[in-house]
Amino acid sequence: MRSVVFNQKGGVGKSTIACNLAAISASRGRDTVILDLDPQGNSSRYLLGTAVEEPGGNASGFFGQMLNFSFREQPLEAFFRSTPFERLRILCSNPELDELESKLESRYKMMKLREALDDLPSDTVVYIDTPPALSFYSRSALIAAHTVLIPFDCDDFSRRALYTLMENIREVQSDHNRGLRIGGIVVNQFQQRARLPRQLVEELRSEGHPVLDTFLSSSVKIRESHTRACPMIHLDPAHKLSRELGALYDALDHDERYGFSSDDVRSH
Repeated sequence: MRSVVFNQKGGVGKSTIACNLAAISASRGRDTVILDLDPQGNSSRYLLGTAVEEPGGNASGFFGQMLNFSFREQPLEAFFRSTPFERLRILCSNPELDELESKLESRYKMMKLREALDDLPSDTVVYIDTPPALSFYSRSALIAAHTVLIPFDCDDFSRRALYTLMENIREVQSDHNRGLRIGGIVVNQFQQRARLPRQLVEELRSEGHPVLDTFLSSSVKIRESHTRACPMIHLDPAHKLSRELGALYDALDHDERYGFSSDDVRSH
């Protein structure tokens, strides 16, 4: 399974959701990899802490080799790094990704990530964290993925951005990845007692958008999780947010009704 966590709006929890789902997957005994394709590197720092600054393989090394035709390309796995969590590895971000992007795009290297992921063992679970824009790296991830998860924080700006986002996903589906499915819209930082979040979710559902049933609560505990570089399943497995993340993982993993094809989304 290969899932990309994507939204063109920043600050909606992409890295948090990607890292925590990946950590849950690994804790359930699955070999899991997270690819951090966002030059900001939030997922890399979340899982590695200060160790992210140590020498090692990274995403710019993987993509950069594509520009050197005299060099034999190394497999994607050669650039993975271990994390402190068993069965969980990461392709770290690097600021050089920004410098490489225009060169990679001009040489039309968007299919390379999918080809590299196809070479991994078929039972490897992959989560891809993306920049908050429809960039070369985001397109590469959407082309390579089987499902896309869309984090949504409940405000009107997010709702307006969602319409453009869905159009862009449809375009990638049509042009490059007919098999890409919408895993669903993940409502994040949900405040149960506030009226506006409930109203926005109801309106999105009435418009036919695939909003998942499991909502992720707003919690200061997640900030501690970030600071300590420790996903919720390891920091405090009994916490309400940890249970919600586990329920989200189970729903996505086991319930096929959470997959929406390109035809399903187009009808909305």
